[in-house]
Amino acid sequence: MCAMKVSDMVRIQVTPSGDRAYDVVLGEGALCELPALAAGRTRVMVIHPRALRATAAAVIAELRAGAGAGVETHAFEVPDGEEAKQLRVAGACWDALGRVGFTRDDLVVGLGGGTTTDLAGFAAAGWLRGVDVIQVPTTVLGMVDAAVGGKTGIDIEAGKNLVGAFHQPLAVLCDLSTLASLPAVEVRAGLAEVVKAGFIADPRILELLEADPTGSARLPELVERSIRVKAAVVSGDPREAGRREILNYGHTLAHAIEKVENFSWRHGAAVSVGMVFAAELSRLVAGLDRATADRHRELLRAIGLPVEYRGDRWPALLDAMRVDKKTRGRRLRFVVLEALGRPRGFDDPEPGLLLAAYGSVAAGGVSATGS
Repeated sequence: MCAMKVSDMVRIQVTPSGDRAYDVVLGEGALCELPALAAGRTRVMVIHPRALRATAAAVIAELRAGAGAGVETHAFEVPDGEEAKQLRVAGACWDALGRVGFTRDDLVVGLGGGTTTDLAGFAAAGWLRGVDVIQVPTTVLGMVDAAVGGKTGIDIEAGKNLVGAFHQPLAVLCDLSTLASLPAVEVRAGLAEVVKAGFIADPRILELLEADPTGSARLPELVERSIRVKAAVVSGDPREAGRREILNYGHTLAHAIEKVENFSWRHGAAVSVGMVFAAELSRLVAGLDRATADRHRELLRAIGLPVEYRGDRWPALLDAMRVDKKTRGRRLRFVVLEALGRPRGFDDPEPGLLLAAYGSVAAGGVSATGS
């Protein structure tokens, strides 16, 4: 794996206030930095999904060759996708760490998409009240969103990401070569979070995607720009006490869709619908201009992401949003745009406004009763 020529790496530093700084390393061959980062440890556990069994084996081989003879290396396989983010799977990770005698000086590696890095980070945060984790995201979504910022978590019956911890990684290694075999549907799903970064902070992202909705021609730049947006936000607000909330643009409805669909929808697909909804809500309550609101739908549709959801599911979605982690007391909370690149929070919209905004995405019309 690391016999290949390593291109120049882009290093984006995340400096969370009150916590250690770390680098997000981006480029072809970034994985080759892992053995040096693991050197001096007694044990390393690579947590990976079934789909990356071969990649995990190659990573283990590189660790054994490059981290030093004294480093024990272990692999732990978890289910693919959202199925990994379950309490029983986190428990199985902790059991595995216990069997091999993991101590506070040892290292967890999260290798995979956003669900795997969320789980690996949570497992590392919980073991002995916190051991080091290096995140190695292998999807667009994982690189631009899940692996950066120290948010970890699992899903429970009540909703998505309701159990978790803030646990900053030691490093994030975004090896662009892992994206070469990524199915097109997964790339599209990841581009939803890229689009989000464009609307809340970096309009150049939108221009690049409008020129090439596949993202293929400028994918490294799109990933880098999105990571820079997130790194800047989470450095100033590592625990979502203020500005970090803007990263949830489109996510209140998105998480509700995922729950109502029993997590059968890809996160990016749900975020796409959620952003169209949030744009219309922004137009109604925050003065967003019609052209920018419409730009959401046009760009997301051009990428191939959904921009509609079932109108008869509104009551169930509303119930799900009431237990979202962004809710305060009985008040629903959303992120809206006042203008391109100007997001803010918005509390407790009137039910009629929410219903009107949902009409912008409701396929077949919207029903307030579910009938």
